[in-house]
Amino acid sequence: MNANMSILNELSEYVTLGISSYLEQAHDKNWIEHKSHPDYDLWFIQSGSVRVTIGGSEHTAGPGDAVFFYPDMPYIATTTEDGCRFIYIHFNFGIGEQQRILGEFELPGIVPSGLIQEEAVLFTQAYRRLKQVSGTPGNQLYLKACLLAVIAKILELHGQGTYTGTFLNGRKPGKTEGSLSVLQDVFQYVDANLHRSVRMNELAALVGVSEKYFISFFKKSVGITPGQYIFQIKMNRARDYLYAKKYTIQQIAGFLGYPDPFTFSKAFKKYYNVPPSKFE
Repeated sequence: MNANMSILNELSEYVTLGISSYLEQAHDKNWIEHKSHPDYDLWFIQSGSVRVTIGGSEHTAGPGDAVFFYPDMPYIATTTEDGCRFIYIHFNFGIGEQQRILGEFELPGIVPSGLIQEEAVLFTQAYRRLKQVSGTPGNQLYLKACLLAVIAKILELHGQGTYTGTFLNGRKPGKTEGSLSVLQDVFQYVDANLHRSVRMNELAALVGVSEKYFISFFKKSVGITPGQYIFQIKMNRARDYLYAKKYTIQQIAGFLGYPDPFTFSKAFKKYYNVPPSKFE
């Protein structure tokens, strides 16, 4: 798994998903659509086939496949003699204030049905349930949960090297607010120095910029401040150490750079709402 994927896992608590619109559409053989969208867009093909042309390259999606578009990605879509039917959903996906974090990955393309069959079926069922029983409490939330499962699966497949989108045709995804790749040394440095207090000027020096610019760049790239990031990583490691059941609270406090067990326990309780001695 690459470093950028690891960051998504480490910061899963900060992930935000907002759905802006969704609808099922049917088109006949004369359909042609030439546009782009300001947000992420997923099409779940229900029947027929969809031909998508991006940058002069044509791609075809069939039943069960998903078509993944990135924001501001111009395309031309058509269908065949049999027409097509698909569910589309527009959404935002981010970490903290960085609402286009997926731009770091080559995900836009045709996602084959065999790779996301289970997740796509759950999403389709959730959509149909929402449309059939409109207004029932929980349905909208369930649709959001199913969409998150689809995206998480696509990210997992990408991290494993099983799926890479082809819409970009080998080009780098667009970077709208900084770039996680520039911060790889910072992520590694933080992970290797959790046992002590890390200063911002140390991290800024790794990137070769001023401390003020580094803090601003980090927040634009990752969506949270460097301080929030370090605290999150420490709490993730604290949880892992406690689950291992091999270390005392004093040892864990030392591993994570806290001066004493009391200070560590106070920070842990602030995050998890229970002291480490009662964490299960």
